[in-house]
Amino acid sequence: MKKISVFLVLALSFWALNAQQACDPAKEKANKKNSAKSSTGNFGATITKDGAVDVKTLPEALKGKPSANVKIKGDVVAACQVKGCWMTADLGNGESMRIRFKDYGFFVPKDAGGKDFYAQGVASWDTTSVAELRHYAEDAGKSKEEIEKIKDPKVELVFLAEGVIIEEKKKQ
Repeated sequence: MKKISVFLVLALSFWALNAQQACDPAKEKANKKNSAKSSTGNFGATITKDGAVDVKTLPEALKGKPSANVKIKGDVVAACQVKGCWMTADLGNGESMRIRFKDYGFFVPKDAGGKDFYAQGVASWDTTSVAELRHYAEDAGKSKEEIEKIKDPKVELVFLAEGVIIEEKKKQ
């Protein structure tokens, strides 16, 4: 019985820590440290572009691994339209990956969609609850009908960034 109680406490603690990562407007009070004043530049911890791998390689690189500390680069699909508290990256296979920001310490510009990015942090597999998926859909400006269609949790690749660089799309 004692082992079950310890397990339940640990499981609830882990769940509570994961739940804190959702976009929470109460925690998202803009300040000098985390406000996105420009649509490009460095956000969060100062990082470099050196050694960044294409985000499209992450699903294969993380097969069989729970997580990896990595620097990535890619295309921003969209950013949270409430405060810039998350963004999504194109994985190139019809899927996208949500990138959140460590400790709500910074936000990215709401107009980051369509731009290039570099990010340093931890990639991991996570189950996103229906409530979180609906919340993200609401943040993205989806219709009530689209939000209500979300019925199942989703196991997906996520990224917790400590620093991000946003750049205008390079002309090819």
